[in-house]
Amino acid sequence: MIRIVIVDDDPMVRTGLRLILGGEPDFDLAGEAGDGREAMAVIGDLRPDVVLMDLRMPEQDGLVTTELLLSRPSAPRVLVLTTFDADDMVLRALRAGAHGFLVKDTPPAKMIEAVRTVVRGEPVLSPSVARQVIAAATDRHVPRRDEAVRELSALTEREREVAVEVATGASNAEIARTLSVSVATIKANISRIFAKLGTDNRVHVAMKVRDAGLV
Repeated sequence: MIRIVIVDDDPMVRTGLRLILGGEPDFDLAGEAGDGREAMAVIGDLRPDVVLMDLRMPEQDGLVTTELLLSRPSAPRVLVLTTFDADDMVLRALRAGAHGFLVKDTPPAKMIEAVRTVVRGEPVLSPSVARQVIAAATDRHVPRRDEAVRELSALTEREREVAVEVATGASNAEIARTLSVSVATIKANISRIFAKLGTDNRVHVAMKVRDAGLV
């Protein structure tokens, strides 16, 4: 079972998400919270696999809550929900380690699949905004180029090839086909890339690759 906590200050949004997700046999809607402070307590008690996180909330917003959550050992996957296509807070949440984001009007089937995708360790970016977010992240952080180049210099040539494919949004199977190796080999390469970059997040890898100008 995939344990899920919903964090949003709008009761109607929480109700809608429960209706969308509640019928899935492998989903356990373990709890919900109306703001970031409440979320920290609920998540600490319930230890969910995935948190659906609104960004704009009173008391403590979703960005601060995401940063606090992902600084913990055994942190849950955080899937950010936003009303806006491309937003500074979304970019900052991804930089903080969030595993992806969806606009709130994402179709139910895609919302359900997104939860399963982040549990598998793969990023989720709403198709309608993915290019905007990546472009904005790159354009607004030009000074990060040198840092990204330095960090990526720790990768082997093959690991760099894999990282570039990750930045295109390719799945492990697609990367394996492109590089003519097994999926197991790609998984091993990605594990080493994560270790060298100090992350467990494919979105973070993609941003580093794009900051470095490799795609």
